[in-house]
Amino acid sequence: MVKKIYLFCDNGMSTSMIAKKMQDVGDKHKLSIEVKAFPIRNLEKILDEKNPDCVLLGPQVRHLFEDTKNRVKDYNVPVGVIDSVDYGMMDGEKVLKKSIVLMKKYKG
Repeated sequence: MVKKIYLFCDNGMSTSMIAKKMQDVGDKHKLSIEVKAFPIRNLEKILDEKNPDCVLLGPQVRHLFEDTKNRVKDYNVPVGVIDSVDYGMMDGEKVLKKSIVLMKKYKG
């Protein structure tokens, strides 16, 4: 089963670069994942249509963390914030590892 890790930021532009790097790492290790980026304003639409397994916020929208947790609580999905250093370095491997840990720890 494919694990869907979806990243959200203001417009989905800068996070799309880190999403691609995360997807490349996953593909290299033959992980069954799908990593995509979206604008935060489309959160509920994406949750309804795509049923992600993990929601990550870009550092530029970290102030929306508590609000996002409230918005996704009925969807039973873990929410995290991408570390700003990992994000700045575009370290897809570290962000992917942290998202996998987040999903494993999450118990709804």
